[in-house]
Amino acid sequence: MVKSRLLQMHNVGIVVESLDNAISFFTEIGLKLEGRAMIEGEWAGRVTGLGNQSVEIAMMVTPDGHSRLELSRFITPSTISDHRTAAVNALGYLRVMFTVNHLDELVARLIKHGAQLVGAVVQYKDVYRLCYIRGTEGILVGLAEELKTE
Repeated sequence: MVKSRLLQMHNVGIVVESLDNAISFFTEIGLKLEGRAMIEGEWAGRVTGLGNQSVEIAMMVTPDGHSRLELSRFITPSTISDHRTAAVNALGYLRVMFTVNHLDELVARLIKHGAQLVGAVVQYKDVYRLCYIRGTEGILVGLAEELKTE
C-alpha cells in the first residue's frame, strides 16, 4: 500500500473586497502577480461547499517561486463575515509572515500606502527584527528581517 505524504504547501487564501488594492499591496511587499482569473460555476462550489459561485482570484507568488497567496473576491455568494480587524490573539487564521530585507524602509513605504504598524518593530535576540502591519482592508501581515551574524 502506498502511503500518501505532503509534497509542499501550495498557497494561503485571503478573501478581499478589492482585488486591485490587495494586488497592489502585496506587490509593494515584493510578491508578483502570477495570474488572475474568474472561477465560476457549480463545479467550483462543490469544492468549497458554497454551491454555484462566482469568484475572481489573483495568485501572487513570492520571489523564490515557492510560496503563493491566493487572493479571492467573491461576487456570488457574497461574503458572510468580517474578521479582518481581529486582534492578534483571535482564534483562526491570523496572519501571513514574510522574511524581508531592509525592514525599516519597507515599513515606511507601506505606511505611505496606508498600512498601519500594529505595535512596534522589535528585535528578538540576535536573530530577527519583527513587526506586524495592517495593510489594505485590515489584512494582518508579519514582516521579519533576519539579522546576519558573522
